[in-house]
Amino acid sequence: MTNFFDDKISERLGGSSFGKSTVIYKFELIKRAKAAAKLAYPDIPLIDMGVGEPDWPADDIVVKALAEEAGKPENRWYADNGIIEFQQTAAQYLEKVYGLKGISPTENIVHGIGSKPVLAMLPICFINPGDVLLITVPGYPVMATYTKYLGGDVYNLPLLESNNFLPDLNSVPEQVLNKAKLLYLNYPNNPSGAVATVEFFEKVISFAKANNIIVVHDAAYGALTYNGYRPLSFLSVEGAMDVGIEVHSLSKAFNMTGWRIGFVCGNSKAVSAYATVKDNTDSGQFRAIQKAGIRALNNTEITEKTVTKYSRRFDLLVEALKETGFNAKKPKGSFYCYVKAPSGTMDGKVFNTASEVSEYLIREAQISTVPWDDAGHYLRFSVTFEAVSEKEEKEVIDEMKSRIKKLNLIF
Repeated sequence: MTNFFDDKISERLGGSSFGKSTVIYKFELIKRAKAAAKLAYPDIPLIDMGVGEPDWPADDIVVKALAEEAGKPENRWYADNGIIEFQQTAAQYLEKVYGLKGISPTENIVHGIGSKPVLAMLPICFINPGDVLLITVPGYPVMATYTKYLGGDVYNLPLLESNNFLPDLNSVPEQVLNKAKLLYLNYPNNPSGAVATVEFFEKVISFAKANNIIVVHDAAYGALTYNGYRPLSFLSVEGAMDVGIEVHSLSKAFNMTGWRIGFVCGNSKAVSAYATVKDNTDSGQFRAIQKAGIRALNNTEITEKTVTKYSRRFDLLVEALKETGFNAKKPKGSFYCYVKAPSGTMDGKVFNTASEVSEYLIREAQISTVPWDDAGHYLRFSVTFEAVSEKEEKEVIDEMKSRIKKLNLIF
């Protein structure tokens, strides 16, 4: 049956082909496999190691702040591009956690309704038809999606274990560099857990200046670091403010995923461009949520407590994965452990992709992970699994280890 909208959908969404694709994306495949496993084994609890958001809710003091502010008459107005108190607190937070000095709350910072909309809007600020976005893969695809919407092109930079999951900037062909406008980076990285170094960021800045490319650094996991590695802001490296902007989120560090609050910081001209697009896109996050965000940013012990938990869980998870054959290492950041996928099983099963492994683990062991086949075949295990105590954490990991051992995986 013909639908009135069949010939009216924009070409950027597929035009007349919109909604007719038979491709099933990996997260939908995982969802279906989990549902099938629960149906087939209703008495065996699924161990979900693929969760991409914190298992703890927002801290009580943050929730209390929202409750206090939500009913105040002065908070009912549109927030537009944010309240100055949030910007001031964000600047203070950046100095306390990342050592950033000289940040102007009014010129260098604007809030966002979570980091995802910020990343979606940034290509609108800078990409013209024919421009190229350099983006790391595997990774978060929002900027790439919007670049394509705008008639731009995307060039993928694979993150390889041989290069510590850092992109090889020297590998970009000259014809691509001539059209490149934006470089997207994300450290600590999702999904690899890799971290950047000052030396790497120095190379990025030199690369950006030499090729006239804007750097967008997604620091969503910036404050989640372990084993002596301190949080590192791209903007803390000399010259970064000349070429780049950094996107911060309260979702991961403060367990505020659904609250949708973050901010962009960086070059004043770039931040102003973002503010212009934002002002024509949304009316700002609810003022009470911004004020709850202020309470969070002023209480970094929330992050410290979260980091302690994740670090402890990583120690358990990495040891368990190593005992089952995975070449696992504790990451220096994020809440993900990224490991090479097995090639098969001792009874002759062969895996051609990480997606096949992920489906197999769900079906045969009721363990959910996230597969990545963008630059090699890897599985992402998360330490945000559900467990209410240290005792339960160990029980979950021990059960996961027991189930994997029974599969007799080979690598």
